[in-house]
Amino acid sequence: MALDRQQIPVLDVHATPLRVSELVAELNSYIAEGSTRTVLGHNLHSVTLALSNDGFRRLYEESDVVLLDGAPVLWLWGRTGNADGPVMDYRLGSTDWLPALDQVRGLDRIAVVGAGPEANAGAVRRLEAIVPGARVAGFPGEGWGPALEEAAVAWLHREQPQLVLLGLGMPLQEEVLQRRLGDMPPAVYCAVGGAIEQLAGVQKLAPRWLGRMGLEWAWRLLLHPRRVAYRVLGEPWVLLWLLAARRLKAKA
Repeated sequence: MALDRQQIPVLDVHATPLRVSELVAELNSYIAEGSTRTVLGHNLHSVTLALSNDGFRRLYEESDVVLLDGAPVLWLWGRTGNADGPVMDYRLGSTDWLPALDQVRGLDRIAVVGAGPEANAGAVRRLEAIVPGARVAGFPGEGWGPALEEAAVAWLHREQPQLVLLGLGMPLQEEVLQRRLGDMPPAVYCAVGGAIEQLAGVQKLAPRWLGRMGLEWAWRLLLHPRRVAYRVLGEPWVLLWLLAARRLKAKA
């Protein structure tokens, strides 16, 4: 049965709000059936891309699961009153649910695609500890381009994973899914962004109290100012302009 897709007020996008236990239940079903599925997450960056790129928006609309990742997206959804319990339980960044993979029945083969060789290898080791007995294989994504993409698709066919963690950063990982999902072997494909580096301990997670306050952006800005300055300080204005333009177009 298809999951309930709910509209996020103001942002004009939809998501499938789940808690960790509910996501695990879905993954149990997906692994058992062995078909191709996609798990994405919505934050303000993905919302901006969805409103400005038809292919990106279509990928999200067709995805099986769209988690509530960013705090602003979670807060706006919380205004609907659809939460069954604490709203914060529904905020699922990749590092919130990856530690629960040991609860997914029948998960024997995991692929980690993305990040540099050191971080990729570190994430593989961490996942081997999280899911004892599973075969975890890694394919670094540093220097991603057409040739490496072809090699990655061929590698996935050889490995035949059940679950693929695709951590190439947004929007590259989503562009790869748009281009190649039909060429890749059946699996659950999860866009996990920087979670590979976080699992490996290469990138530090913000303290949880900052996350509860919705201030993770300040942590990222402090640690990686060049990488995230535009997304934190500039992109919200782009999003406001896109939303305003859509409202005006709808009234015309």
